[in-house]
This record gives sequence, C-alpha cells and structure tokens, in this order.
Amino acid sequence: MTDLILPATALATALAFIGLGGGLYEVGVIDPAWPRRPDLIQPDHGGISRKRFWIPAHATFEVLLVIALALSWSIADVRFWLLVAMASHTVMRFWSAFDFIPKALAFEKAAPGPETEAAARRWTRRSLARLPLDILDCGAMLAATIAAAGIA
Repeated sequence: MTDLILPATALATALAFIGLGGGLYEVGVIDPAWPRRPDLIQPDHGGISRKRFWIPAHATFEVLLVIALALSWSIADVRFWLLVAMASHTVMRFWSAFDFIPKALAFEKAAPGPETEAAARRWTRRSLARLPLDILDCGAMLAATIAAAGIA
C-alpha cells in the first residue's frame, strides 16, 4: 500500500493546483467582466456553466485527498500536511456552500441592472478572499507530496 501513497498524493496535489488555476481564471478573467454582463455566467443565456468545472474538480480532489490520507495515515509527516490541506479545503468549501454558491446561483438567474451589478461587484471582491485558502491547500499538498517522495 505504501507504493500508492506518492501517486495518490501527487495526483491530489495536481488537482489542487488545477483548482487554484480555475480560481485564478475566474478572478482574473470572468469576475472583472460579469458584474456588468450577468449573461456571461448565465448558462440559460449562453453563458458559461461554472458547475461543469467546479463540481468534478472539487469532487475528484476531495476523493483523492481522502484516499491519500487513508493510505498515509501511519506516516506522520505526510498525514500532517494532508490534514492541513483538508482543513483549509473544508473551511473554503463550507464558506462557499453557505455563502458564495447560493449567491452565484441567484446571479445566474438575475436580470441585469445597477443593483445586480453592485451586489455582483461585492461578491467578486469577497471571492478574492477564498484564494489564500486555495494557496494554502496547494502548499500543504505540495509539502505532503515532498514528504511522500521522501519515503518512496
């Protein structure tokens, strides 16, 4: 089973970085534009469907993180960093589930207008605060991969 620790941890790390890349893309490309043009994030109006990326990205990362953690539970150095990543990711996911996702779904149905634009701008500014949690995920996953490579 120890032969699987490094591949599982490395793959979960790659998925964490893919998630960070998706977050950076949203913050850098999508978020500056959509408050003025909500149709850009409204799939019913030809806009992007963010859930087509985020649901599989998070689900696969979370499954692989749990697998890596189960495989490496007896190895303190790897386990520590995986638990840090899990804690950070859990905070970000709960915050998203109870704050960001419900508002994002409402924006996907909202009509354009000054009130919608102002609320969207506030949402995009607050969304930036999630990036440090993603960066922490990636750093902890990278540290776990390095620790796993040391035992391989």
